[in-house]
Amino acid sequence: MADESPLDKFKLALTGAARAIARDEEVEVGFTADAASEQGKTARVPMPSRSIPAADAELARGYADSFALRLRHHNPALHMRSRPGEPDARACYDAIERARFEAIGENNFAGMRGNLAAMQERRIAASEISRAETADDVPLHTALGLMLREKLTGQPIPEAARDGVEMVREFIESRTGDDFERLSEQIEDQSAFQKLGLDMLRHLDMVPAEVDPEDGFDDDEGEDSDGSEEDDKPEDEDGDNDATDQPDARAEGAEGEEGEAEDQDEATGDENLAEGDPGDDGEEFMLPQRRNAPWQDLPQTFDYQPFTTEFDEVVEAEDLCDVEELTRLRAYLDSQLAGLQSVVTRLANRLQRRLMAQQNRSWDFDQEEGLLDAARLARVIVSPGHSLSYKQEQEQDFKDTVVTLLIDNSGSMRGRPISIAAISADILARTLERCGVKVEILGFTTRAWKGGQSREKWLGDGRPQNPGRLNDLRHIIYKKADEPMRRARRSLGLMMREGLLKENIDGEALLWAHERLLARPEDRRVLMVISDGAPVDDSTLSVNTAGYLEGHLRKVIEWIEKASPVQLVAIGIGHDVTRYYKRAVTIMDAEQLGGTIIEQLADLFEVE
Repeated sequence: MADESPLDKFKLALTGAARAIARDEEVEVGFTADAASEQGKTARVPMPSRSIPAADAELARGYADSFALRLRHHNPALHMRSRPGEPDARACYDAIERARFEAIGENNFAGMRGNLAAMQERRIAASEISRAETADDVPLHTALGLMLREKLTGQPIPEAARDGVEMVREFIESRTGDDFERLSEQIEDQSAFQKLGLDMLRHLDMVPAEVDPEDGFDDDEGEDSDGSEEDDKPEDEDGDNDATDQPDARAEGAEGEEGEAEDQDEATGDENLAEGDPGDDGEEFMLPQRRNAPWQDLPQTFDYQPFTTEFDEVVEAEDLCDVEELTRLRAYLDSQLAGLQSVVTRLANRLQRRLMAQQNRSWDFDQEEGLLDAARLARVIVSPGHSLSYKQEQEQDFKDTVVTLLIDNSGSMRGRPISIAAISADILARTLERCGVKVEILGFTTRAWKGGQSREKWLGDGRPQNPGRLNDLRHIIYKKADEPMRRARRSLGLMMREGLLKENIDGEALLWAHERLLARPEDRRVLMVISDGAPVDDSTLSVNTAGYLEGHLRKVIEWIEKASPVQLVAIGIGHDVTRYYKRAVTIMDAEQLGGTIIEQLADLFEVE
């Protein structure tokens, strides 16, 4: 095929290799500018640059190889039966299993060693272990996984993690005895391997000694209590894919790609942890699911405060990314949404016609003064007794308007939702600009997973009770209201950047966008919020009262809707925002977003 680009050929090669390794013809591998991800039998690996340099190719192959090895040698149902419920133990349990199936590939295929090593270095670069200064800073699951990999494959600890591992090596080895040796003897048998892994966690005092591993640890995430014969069988060489063809939805969502909590701290994360589960960092291939818990009534004495604001930032998109990368990310965004753009453009044109119709000049005829009505001159000529007719232009009801789009930049928006939000904002801004309506595009997230510098300051201050918001805010300006869209267009590509999307604190973001609107001179000010769930920041929720962030969001919304001149409207993606906002709509498919934005704004712009 002469029209194939080098990237297309490389993608075909990756898919072919993954299918051969997994022994499954349905496996697909594609590229992403976001974090690597997996859904079913489809994996998205980091997209190399156009020339496909060797380092980029090796990294992409590493992610594809790990994905295929997991499909081939890992039974998710069997894994979930004994998965601990305590977050730290769960992360170690997942890291042990990841080390097992990746070690099988490294030992059996020499070509995989370099690929998986490149992927390992990427993970470590995003992990706290590469920046640890004391043993307390070292994530135990990361160190444990690397030490097990060292034993199973003979591969040395990567240089970036070496100091961190050495800080905890003596502690681990003094408690685990010959556990590493015993694990290496059962690498091909997942059932036996996971039992030995649980023994290791007991020796590290991470799992209660009195609990029988066959009973399971996490009833909410495990299989049915009576189990099945199939789950107890070790996977065989030709049958292990059966368990992954139609995996239990809970197992697939909760397990992801095991043991990669360290990646998520800086790059991908699990932004949707249940309240009170602060240590479950999630795994790299997990598709995030936003917590959608029911609202809980709060006492009248409830109050909200940030522990500190010194680490918060309001930053323009160009300051978070260099021009070259922004250009590449924007091109990637355009390529992903070529089909959607034409649909949203047609809807935007419909909105433009409606707005322009409201701005058409209208006249009062047969007036005693004003502009001479030339259309009625013929009447004067036919009947000279008629007086000249004048017309006067009516005052326009269309108000000078500014619209702010506030887009949730949390990790659960990753993938299709954030791409559609970005392109819809782009098209809408250009449409409204043609109609004389100014548009501001803002985003909100946090600077770090699980607290960042705010949490560190809280720990240093002795962990005071009820500290309030405990993470570093990051509010992003993609386009200012007075800035033409042609200058801001490239900035929207930042939403495609790996690692940007983290946690979400909606209440303060809403206040920030609202304050910017109040400073505007326009007569009509519209604030549209695009979100896919309730506010979630694990660090804050773990040390404050239940519903702390959600309660603040409700108070902010109530105040804006009752006391502010700003018109507030919200669009929820797969999440019922009507329980927060009076004027809101919920869509279940991100593909509906462009049309919904247009319809909501068209309703707002109806002549009052």
